[in-house]
Amino acid sequence: MVDTDVVVVGSGLAGLVATAELADAGKRVVLVEQEPEASFGGQAWWSFGGLFLVDSPEQRRLRVRDSLELARQDWFGTAGFDREEDHWPRQWAEAYLQFAAGEKRAWLREQGVGFFPVVGWAERGGYTATGHGNSVPRFHIVWGTGPGIVEPFARRVRAAVDRGLVELRFRHRVTGPVVTDGAVTGVRGEVLEPSGAARGEASSRTAVGEFEIAAQAVVVTSGGIGGNHELVRRNWPARLGPAPQRLLSGVPAHVDGLMLQATEAAGANVINGDRMWHYTEGIANHSPVWDRHGIRILPGPSSLWLDATGTRLPVPLFPGFDTLGTLAHIGATGYEHTWFVATKKIVEKEFALSGSEQNPDLTGKDLRLLVNRVRAGVSAPVQAFLDRGEDFVTAPTLPELVAGMNRVTGGTPELDLATVEREVLARDRAVANAFTKDLQLTAIRGARSYLGDKLIRVAPPHRLLDPEAGPLIAVRLNLLTRKTLGGLETDLSARVLRPGGAVFPGLYAAGEVAGFGGGGVHGYRSLEGTFLGGCLFSGRVAGRALAAAL
Repeated sequence: MVDTDVVVVGSGLAGLVATAELADAGKRVVLVEQEPEASFGGQAWWSFGGLFLVDSPEQRRLRVRDSLELARQDWFGTAGFDREEDHWPRQWAEAYLQFAAGEKRAWLREQGVGFFPVVGWAERGGYTATGHGNSVPRFHIVWGTGPGIVEPFARRVRAAVDRGLVELRFRHRVTGPVVTDGAVTGVRGEVLEPSGAARGEASSRTAVGEFEIAAQAVVVTSGGIGGNHELVRRNWPARLGPAPQRLLSGVPAHVDGLMLQATEAAGANVINGDRMWHYTEGIANHSPVWDRHGIRILPGPSSLWLDATGTRLPVPLFPGFDTLGTLAHIGATGYEHTWFVATKKIVEKEFALSGSEQNPDLTGKDLRLLVNRVRAGVSAPVQAFLDRGEDFVTAPTLPELVAGMNRVTGGTPELDLATVEREVLARDRAVANAFTKDLQLTAIRGARSYLGDKLIRVAPPHRLLDPEAGPLIAVRLNLLTRKTLGGLETDLSARVLRPGGAVFPGLYAAGEVAGFGGGGVHGYRSLEGTFLGGCLFSGRVAGRALAAAL
């Protein structure tokens, strides 16, 4: 038995932020984590490091006019809140928008976090002004990507360890909270055997002992369910089509949702379990770290997107416009993969890969490598997939490309050259004029009116069959698990609620396990750059509220 003020469960970004805030207030914290120390920082370490900011200096320098009002319009048009249980998620959304338009950037800058000067434009929507999507670019990439956002909070936590306020307990797997007279008074669980697993690798689940820690309060920051495909399928909503049989994992296996289930079993309320965020542009990692390790292509808008039969996806399901709209459409096709058809000219300008390890220039803060990003040519990480990726096909002609695509899938289904050729030729004819009825080409030209896209993100419109733009490149795209949008219901102090709305005394939650705030701050869909930001904000709220309450 160990007595402490607070137990924080999980050493991901939300857990680090909550722990740092509690320690700064002089509270004693035991931070427990089932993984070895190598995985300190959790999923955030692997991320591209994108943060949602509103009306930032970076935006203004690029002549982007943003405002809290426009961001609120976009957020609520995207979230589509329509349930009684969206009461707290709505309030968390408003609070987060105020944070993103207010002190978020200055708070991060105070801790040494810097930003890449070009702001990305994610989830472009393609509907009306009140519908889904970002009206303007808001995706601010942290200088140092995921490790760069983890480092200042890990540093604060380790400094608190040195001061004797924080104790780190790795290989401690919590099996549930301890509840005494209706209040949470600690946690219990299993001590797992030591593991030399590297970051992200699967670690042993062999228990060598048990533990119980008494505390005045517990903060659950254990993440989502994306590594547990059985649980993902169990929660899969009918609106997204049938649950996929083949999924790649965008997160390590330890993102298993077991603590979420254990907390619910102890009496906490879980809401919006059917809301989730998975990507449609997944590619199998040629050098996997975890089982079924997938990487997401962060696409520019120019690739021709075909379904498994070679038919073009409908408007506005263009690359980078509507993730879940595309996911639902794929579910209705009867197949689980799609295709990008592009040219080398498109790939070298528009293909980026999600993940800190796939962006050595930004992650390593390497200016020499960064210069290469804006020069002509395919980046080294993308070239590695062109050379070694099982989902990639390169060919000088369209017949050879389609033959290669059929080899990748084993002909399931068999792509018909005439079908693919009809789509490619129709699209190429539309490029001949500066005006067109093809809304994807209109969107491409509109995107290039934004300086950031024109410089490093969107290729000039050209024919796919233009030999000077070649060779042709096709990429099989797979479904990739990533984020849980629902979770433990919390009030604006991050206190976990019971079914019916009463506060569960002594229990707090932050990060993905709480739907990034309230049990689902995103509603049905995300604007991107909001997952790391949700961990930062909800972790800070939990730490500060609990410090004030003790």
